[in-house]
Amino acid sequence: MNWINKSCQQRSTSFKDKALTRQTQLTKPLGSLGMLEQLAVRLADCQQSEKPVSDNVAISIFAADHGIAEEGVSAFPQEVTAQMVMNFLQGGAAISVLSEQLNANMEVVDTGILTELPQQEGLVILRSGSGTANSANQPAMTQEQLGTALIAGFDSIERAVINKADIFIGGEMGIANTTSASVLYCALLGLTPEEATGAGTGLDDAGITHKTRVVQAILDKHKGECGSDPLKWLRCAGGFEIVALTGAYLRAGQVGLPVLVDGFISSVAALCAVKINKEVNDYLFFSHVSAEQGHRKVLDELGQTAMLDLGMRLGEGSGAAVAVSLLRSACATHNNMATFEEAMVATQS
Repeated sequence: MNWINKSCQQRSTSFKDKALTRQTQLTKPLGSLGMLEQLAVRLADCQQSEKPVSDNVAISIFAADHGIAEEGVSAFPQEVTAQMVMNFLQGGAAISVLSEQLNANMEVVDTGILTELPQQEGLVILRSGSGTANSANQPAMTQEQLGTALIAGFDSIERAVINKADIFIGGEMGIANTTSASVLYCALLGLTPEEATGAGTGLDDAGITHKTRVVQAILDKHKGECGSDPLKWLRCAGGFEIVALTGAYLRAGQVGLPVLVDGFISSVAALCAVKINKEVNDYLFFSHVSAEQGHRKVLDELGQTAMLDLGMRLGEGSGAAVAVSLLRSACATHNNMATFEEAMVATQS
């Protein structure tokens, strides 16, 4: 796993400087396009280009099951994970529809669902096991399984680079994964289970109370061994798909590929990646604020501002896919608007 410690791609400041200068020359009051201006400048910096682009989108949805589901922390049974993977592949899920709308290159990566599916178009199989162990009783995975899941993320970025992607979106699917994510939020941000635990797939108040107790039990079980180490917490309390997302974000920073981060689950993987290598944060664009409790905390920790707040909590990469249109608008206005000189429009005196 030595690759995870590799530095992110080094960037010349000249592209950021040129983008900032161009924004002062476009036919509009400076700042009048708000976040669109900031997004264009950040993309130009990440892509090391005078003309940032977001046309070619790569989407990898990582799927896995969680042993913690045995504790009754989800409103849905575990077989839904495999069923939803099939729905992704057949084009019926929200992310499938949004991916088609974006003309994106979408794949599903089986990192460890309970029921192994046959090889088929659109499915990448790189399994760490048939679901994690129950982290309330033992570490969720072995060191070897952790490494395999990280490589699943690494490989997804390698495929995105081969396909000349401009932007990477990582999605996830795994019944009970909001419980695993809540544990990681608490462990890495110092939150209480009450602050980090929400409804997930639709729990009622009693269900949330029970889930909160389970989160506390997992924290108590592993805090002595894990301390504040993100890799140890991923091994002891994470999911294969969360680990894969972490690996993808680390590799994306290393190759200079901007990442559009989705919601609650994806953001905790982003947090883990930044805790491992703080340089990764420069390549992360946070698409939206999840309705899931605790998500705003990670945005505050990373000093990031989400692009949208739509009350979404579906996961799958769906919120990130919706936000692509904003990136495309940012690129279009930055690249194609006339300057004051070109339009022969007077500037402020």
